[in-house]
Amino acid sequence: MTTGLLAVIDMQRVFAEPGSPWATPRFAEAAAGVRRLLPAFAERVTFTRFVAPDEPAGAWRAYYVRWPFAVQPPDAPLWRLTDEFADRAAHIMDATTFGKWTPELATRVGPEGRLVLAGVSTDCCVLSTALAAAADAGVETLVVSDACAGVDDESHAKALDVMKMYGPLVRVVTVDQLIGV
Repeated sequence: MTTGLLAVIDMQRVFAEPGSPWATPRFAEAAAGVRRLLPAFAERVTFTRFVAPDEPAGAWRAYYVRWPFAVQPPDAPLWRLTDEFADRAAHIMDATTFGKWTPELATRVGPEGRLVLAGVSTDCCVLSTALAAAADAGVETLVVSDACAGVDDESHAKALDVMKMYGPLVRVVTVDQLIGV
């Protein structure tokens, strides 16, 4: 069994559905990687959800002016995990920020733990979480490249390259490398 906590970042309908303004083109490929990872982590999995705040503040106000469709309550359909993950998510953590390195996630990982990241999007929420956890908190962080997807292939690759620069705090691996296939 693989060590650490698997954080599955934002595998939500808003990023999966092709008609969504935030659709992630390779969501299905990332989901396939996540499905392969889940058995290796058993109960040591946290699914995260990006949700809109009740009242956007600061620069978030301008963000939601740009994306008004997203100003919906946390129980709105667009924020739900996709059907393939909804029944597998024993632990779900919501955040109104791109980065999911919250006190709750930090507690689940533990001070000497390992954080394994998969999900969407590589170039936003995965990147923000990796840098906060690894670079700032000093947590060993592995990003599973083929269990992530970006807004496009170029952005995905660039985000992985940026995270590689944070080695050895952040390491980019594949599903096969991680689960020893």
